[in-house]
Amino acid sequence: MTLTDHNIEQLIKLCITGNQFAQLEIYNRYYKAMYNTAFRIVKDSYEAEDIMQDSFLTAFTKLENLKDTVTFGSWLKRIVINNSIYHYKKSTKYSEVPLDDVLYKVEDPDGISSDYEFTNLKAKQVLETMKTLKESYCVSLTLHLIEGFDYEEISEIMNITYANCRTTISRAKESLRQKLQLIAEY
Repeated sequence: MTLTDHNIEQLIKLCITGNQFAQLEIYNRYYKAMYNTAFRIVKDSYEAEDIMQDSFLTAFTKLENLKDTVTFGSWLKRIVINNSIYHYKKSTKYSEVPLDDVLYKVEDPDGISSDYEFTNLKAKQVLETMKTLKESYCVSLTLHLIEGFDYEEISEIMNITYANCRTTISRAKESLRQKLQLIAEY
C-alpha cells in the first residue's frame, strides 16, 4: 500500500512519527487549496507561497495538538488564514500606494462594449472589484463568500464582535454592489 492510498488519519499518525514521505503526501494533497486561500487574502503570489510554506511547517510541528485528525484540512486552512491576515496587515500598514492605482483609468473611451451583458458579471470582475474595497470589507467578504466561513468564525478570525462582523459584511456587500452598479452604468 503506497502513501497515496492512505487516508488523512493514517498519514497524520505517520507524520507525528517523523515520516517525511507522509508529510510530502499531505503537502501534495493540500498545497494548491492553501496557496489559493493565502493568495486571495494577501494578493501577492510570492508572499502567498511563503505563507503557505510557513503554515505547513507550523502544522507539522504542532500535529500533536490536533485533537481530531478528521478536521486536519480545516485546521490547516485556519492556520493559513490567520497567517495571511497577519502578513496582509503587516505589509499594508505602511505601504505606499502607487499613483496609478489611485487615478481612475478609462481604457475604452466608449465604456464597456455593447455585447457585454450586465446580468452575467464574470467572477473575475467581481473579484477585481472586491480588491478595491477597504481592507476590512475585502477580508470579511473573502472569508464569508469565498472561503465559506460563518459570522461567528469570521468574528473570531478578525478579532471583532459578532454584531460588528455582521455589520461589516453587510456594509461590504452593499459597497461591492454599489461599485458593481457603477461599473455597469459606465
